[in-house]
Amino acid sequence: MVLNQNYEPLTICNVKRALVLAFLGKAEVISKVNGKKIFSINKTFDCPSIVRLSIYIRVPYKKIILSRKNILRRDEHRCQYCGSSLSLTIDHVVPKSKSGEESWENLVTACIKCNNKKGNRTPEEAGMVLKVQPKKPSHITFIKNIAGDLDDDWKTFLFAIAG
Repeated sequence: MVLNQNYEPLTICNVKRALVLAFLGKAEVISKVNGKKIFSINKTFDCPSIVRLSIYIRVPYKKIILSRKNILRRDEHRCQYCGSSLSLTIDHVVPKSKSGEESWENLVTACIKCNNKKGNRTPEEAGMVLKVQPKKPSHITFIKNIAGDLDDDWKTFLFAIAG
């Protein structure tokens, strides 16, 4: 993981890139992968897990596009009513016919069964409960999703920012 100078997560890069950044003095290694080494002809290097850039990089606002793919990603490919990961669709929490809009706060991942059960009603009218209230994600949310199983050292930086 690459951190800005202020310890804000920027992105995930491969080990080779992290090592090159550290070797060139553009970043410092904050955390290493225990027991893993990288060997060159003359030297042995610890495998970096987290690097922090030496200079602050101003990052323009990262707008996350509202799309089916990003809604599924935000909801971790799980139905927000029952938790299933089979036959997923996108559901309007407040149906379009009741002035529901296309927004991060009104769209959730739902399995076909739950979407049909809910129908053209709000969750309250259908007697259903959302597992998590939908909200607009930050780019940190997607770093978490891309990373999959997180290194314990990464959690300190990812969860401190995005909660």
